[in-house]
Amino acid sequence: MVTKIQKWGNSQGLRINKQLLEDACISIGDEVDLEVHEGVIVVAPIRKVRDKYNLKDLISRIPKDYHAEEVDWGKPRGKEVW
Repeated sequence: MVTKIQKWGNSQGLRINKQLLEDACISIGDEVDLEVHEGVIVVAPIRKVRDKYNLKDLISRIPKDYHAEEVDWGKPRGKEVW
């Protein structure tokens, strides 16, 4: 596919046809990662866990001084095996 870089306001844009986006599993509104490798622009979809969270982002929010604690849920009820 041949296309042109166009000026949109103070930015530049690139139109990508629907079939190319479908082939790359990218939809309107999806986040993509842009990189340059040896002078070539690479556009890659960002895959999020369940399309909502990224494990690295969640882990980065855990305070450095956090220590997990044991939780006492009380005496067993029913047929739980402890």
